[in-house]
Amino acid sequence: MLQIDLKEKKALVTGGSMGIGAEICKQLANCGADVFINYYSNKEKAETLVKELDEAYGVKAVCAGANVADSKQVKEMFLKMDNELGGIDILVNNAGTESIHHVLDMEEKEWDRVMNTNLKGPFLCSQQAAQRMELSGGGVIINISSIHDVVPRKGLIHYCSAKAGLKMFSKCLSLELADKGIRVLSIAPGAIETNMNREEIGKFGKDKFEKWIPQGRIGEVSDVANTVAFMASDLASYVNGTDIYIDGAYMNHTIQYDPRPPRRKD
Repeated sequence: MLQIDLKEKKALVTGGSMGIGAEICKQLANCGADVFINYYSNKEKAETLVKELDEAYGVKAVCAGANVADSKQVKEMFLKMDNELGGIDILVNNAGTESIHHVLDMEEKEWDRVMNTNLKGPFLCSQQAAQRMELSGGGVIINISSIHDVVPRKGLIHYCSAKAGLKMFSKCLSLELADKGIRVLSIAPGAIETNMNREEIGKFGKDKFEKWIPQGRIGEVSDVANTVAFMASDLASYVNGTDIYIDGAYMNHTIQYDPRPPRRKD
């Protein structure tokens, strides 16, 4: 039986205090990795998660606040990880943000805020991680993207553009770092239910998503976290430079009418 073994690995998850990021931290710890949890503003949740990982999985867990779009804060965060965990083997660029605006009304500062967190942040963190991974013999960088790296959506031109950039960033980075033993890939979730968006999904209508998504259900945070853990392990050692979509075939369902004749019963 195949088992995901991340023992003695050291992972950094940005935006790891809640939602998909928190579940990724739990699954990496469940597989044996020590985990460094980055948060932006949710210090209390990050500290609670540190205790949970330590008690439930017996791994070393540390947290630190940092704006991933600020190069000084990113450097300080990686120095703390050097001191606390002694290196890095896995980087998960999960920190992200979005907002809904009509393109004609969007302010420049909002464009910059979303672009900086969703695209500049992964660049700054990947650069710091890769410099260390090169010296230690390799590693894995996983960028959490979205189906909106290829699927446009009204009101989210800044978010979609940033995720499209992250998709190409991942591919370019994989080319530059492959000879250093560093794998890079992007994981792009579709509709995923979290504690943060559960109420919003309920108001919009969960049944609508279940009808639109061919698999008939909204994704769970574990669907993403399980994929991250597998891709971070040696079981996926030949997976590099690719995009993995976790959406229950949602993005393939543009044409929603069904012209097929009734099934034959004989």
